[in-house]
Amino acid sequence: MILLEGGPVPSSTRVAIVVSRWNELVTKPLLDGALDSLRLAGVNQITVVHVPGTWEIPIAAKALLQAGKVDGIIALGCILQGATTHAQLLAGDVSGILMGLQVEFCVPIAWGVLTPETQEQALERAGMKLGNKGREAAGACLEMISLMPRLKN
Repeated sequence: MILLEGGPVPSSTRVAIVVSRWNELVTKPLLDGALDSLRLAGVNQITVVHVPGTWEIPIAAKALLQAGKVDGIIALGCILQGATTHAQLLAGDVSGILMGLQVEFCVPIAWGVLTPETQEQALERAGMKLGNKGREAAGACLEMISLMPRLKN
């Protein structure tokens, strides 16, 4: 049996964070958590791309991937549930497109988009009570970045 796990990443690792400006009360702490994690891991090449909302995250991610300037991407946003199916449609489309991009380009894209029912739940997941999902997404992204070269050999 061969067990492969992620390990440390070199400081030359290039990570982009694509973050929604919509609901900045939530997305700002997510961004701060992701940046803290990356810096603690010794990542020096961090690009932050602000987009209007979660809907725009995939096109920014694809442009970064096509430019070949990243080893991984962290997608951060917040889609609050409402009385219509808008949130489900948006979350499904965005997550599906990002999944397709990471498979197509073989570059990790970590999902740090919250889909809570209330603003309070969003704030809890952005660092108030239940940890910081931006920090967690950064950790997952770094682990996959370190694992990818071993999977390709």
